[in-house]
Amino acid sequence: MVNLKDKKLDLLTDKNSVLVLVDYQPAMIKSIASGDKTLIKNAAIGAAKAAKILDIPVVLSTINPRQNGDFFPEITGLFPDQEVFSREILSFDAFEDDKTWKAVRAAGREKIVVSGLWTSMCFTYTTLHGLKEGHQVYGLIDAAGDSTPDAHEYGIQRMLQAGVIPITLESLVSEWMHDWENPKAGELVKEVYSKYGAMIGL
Repeated sequence: MVNLKDKKLDLLTDKNSVLVLVDYQPAMIKSIASGDKTLIKNAAIGAAKAAKILDIPVVLSTINPRQNGDFFPEITGLFPDQEVFSREILSFDAFEDDKTWKAVRAAGREKIVVSGLWTSMCFTYTTLHGLKEGHQVYGLIDAAGDSTPDAHEYGIQRMLQAGVIPITLESLVSEWMHDWENPKAGELVKEVYSKYGAMIGL
């Protein structure tokens, strides 16, 4: 029987969620072989653009930028005054970095939407950490990839078994927007759906 008081039944909104993007760096995406790199990158950019339009907090984390390169400028350019947290401890779990986790906590949101490169490592470990801290964690699946199809698939399965809620870009943006009466719907259609979504007729 469905527990009607389960907070997981509450839709994502601009007031209850934070977006966390992990390790969208040149060296990380270069080795992706589980899917189309352009589609993966575009899904991450689309989520960031939607969050920007809807004033949803965004936290950006990188690992070893000297070796792996800087976070994608298409995303950081949306938040020019925001720090990208280069993890002081080179952990695969972004939330083991104090600055990254404090930024998530400071957002004060119960729902955390996470995606990252690679699926089976930084993405998975970060979501598991979020669950252990008592948050509802959503995995943005189409913005993720890994070095092999199996690594991507079984990384996703591990997250789902632990309780991460899967979501895609189109579903995420629609849930955040909620309905077509949202005053920012037109901007979302122009800047996100038409460029990164696949909604019929838009």
